[in-house]
Amino acid sequence: MKVLVVGSGGREHALVWKIHQSSRVNKIYCAPGNAGIRRMAECVDISVTDVDALVAFAKQEKIDLTVIGPEMSLTVGVVDAFEKEGLRIFGPTREAAILEGSKVYTKEFLKKYKIPTAKFKVFKDPKKAKKYIDKCGAPLVVKADGLAAGKGVIVAATINEAKDAVDLIMKDKAFGDAGNKLIVEQCLVGEEASFIAFTDGKTILPLPTSQDHKAVYEGDKGPNTGGMGAYSPAPVVTEKIADYVMSNVMLPTIEGMAKEGRPYKGMLYAGLMINGDDVQVLEFNCRFGDPEAQPLLMRLKSDVVDIFEAVIDERLDQVEMKIDPRPTVCVVIASGGYPGKYETGKAIRGLKKASDVPGVVVFHAGTKIRNGRVATSGGRVLGVTAVGKDLEKAIASAYKATAMIEWTGSFFRNDIGAKALTKRQELDARPVVGIVMGSDSDLPVMKAAADFLTSMDIPWEMTIASAHRTPERAATFASTAQKRGLKIIIAGAGMAAHLAGVLAAHTDLPVIGVPLDASPLQGMDALLATVQMPPGIPVATMGIGKPGAKNAAVLASRILALSDKELSRKVAEYKITMAKEVEEKAKRLGL
Repeated sequence: MKVLVVGSGGREHALVWKIHQSSRVNKIYCAPGNAGIRRMAECVDISVTDVDALVAFAKQEKIDLTVIGPEMSLTVGVVDAFEKEGLRIFGPTREAAILEGSKVYTKEFLKKYKIPTAKFKVFKDPKKAKKYIDKCGAPLVVKADGLAAGKGVIVAATINEAKDAVDLIMKDKAFGDAGNKLIVEQCLVGEEASFIAFTDGKTILPLPTSQDHKAVYEGDKGPNTGGMGAYSPAPVVTEKIADYVMSNVMLPTIEGMAKEGRPYKGMLYAGLMINGDDVQVLEFNCRFGDPEAQPLLMRLKSDVVDIFEAVIDERLDQVEMKIDPRPTVCVVIASGGYPGKYETGKAIRGLKKASDVPGVVVFHAGTKIRNGRVATSGGRVLGVTAVGKDLEKAIASAYKATAMIEWTGSFFRNDIGAKALTKRQELDARPVVGIVMGSDSDLPVMKAAADFLTSMDIPWEMTIASAHRTPERAATFASTAQKRGLKIIIAGAGMAAHLAGVLAAHTDLPVIGVPLDASPLQGMDALLATVQMPPGIPVATMGIGKPGAKNAAVLASRILALSDKELSRKVAEYKITMAKEVEEKAKRLGL
């Protein structure tokens, strides 16, 4: 099978790298390619917007599949021209690619189909735009309508900055015809994330979540770029948010485009702003992100050619995509001066050494061969991408390799993935087990559960709630537990011991009951009360007192370990430790 990839950046290098792994492919071409791509593909000197030349080459070489990388190729109609000639090609048509080609069209589309996005207004006249800015105040976002290589969005902190952005776009024509119209919109706050999916116009198959770093400097400071790094997954996109995005953004978009007579097939990339549970669409892209493609394709275990063809043939519903669970990180190394003016032709040192770092692939973006050596030819030059057992290890590997590469004026951000680490630490610190007792006198017993959970590094929270004296408090604790992030509840109570049952009646989470000795019956009353639950209100009942409290924590640990490999390892080690303790006791007794 012969495959043609159109493009010359890091995204296209990642695509070639992934396609090269397919057993179905025996020849790859790339137009025009770069110094890194040429190691796996034959580079041909054809512009990404030269529609006729691309079609002629595909027909001449009998190309079986063409994959479009950059947005410019889509908006000039390369896909349309190929399809007209009966050539198989992956990507949306020119009519569909308007979602990226025109920000004005996209904002109006989002409004029409009630897809969440920031409030906005469209302007053709710079004077009217400035009057509107005076009326709204700052901060605001000013966007050029057309394609601007990811740089046509200006976040203005002040009114003067917003007006300067209007002049830059409409008077100075910094982005050419892309600035014939502009958008002034509400400045959203939160954390950005990328939601990228394959779609055949009917089925949507999402890739793992990812997060780009647009600003040129650490801490998201400075002007926007095409992207200074990315990582996957993005912890800010929880399972709940991912479901919301599929239902309220991706599906309505595909359905809406079909209604508009612009059926959409290819990659659909939603740029999101997430603030708690609030999700707003910032933009759409109609192709793989760059640099998101690099970490995402590194995680994709399935044959990407099979997925491309399933999209073309509208049978994506038959594809089961396999993903590497390990996180990936991409650090972009750029030319000095980027995203402004920069020099090219600088010899790059350290590529071989960096590529030898385990788990690292150095994807080329702006490179060429000059005097037999790899040299810079663009603003974003390399994307050092690493996979690791966890995010910390992936980041460490990426930066270890990045530090080995240099050329005069090269620079990179030092905080790629930092948001994910912070978010992960926040999530890791959130309690997942709730310990509830009927009275503060129960604390010495229930502390046995807390102590064991602590030894397993399982975050927990503890409170007092009586089934009889404070029934509303107990019910509220149980009914809100899942929303707060709890996964299991341990309830300790004596005498009538209705607490575990009350909690179980108000939550879908597993409830583990610990009977306590609080009466002359030495806990037998509590044991029977806890274990005798009516059908449909299950409570896992432990033994009486401290041993039961500890066992409740052990059981909770085993349940959580089913979806946590590290915890599973700790639970297994605990069992081994217990066995050794028994053997040592036997030895001491001479048995």
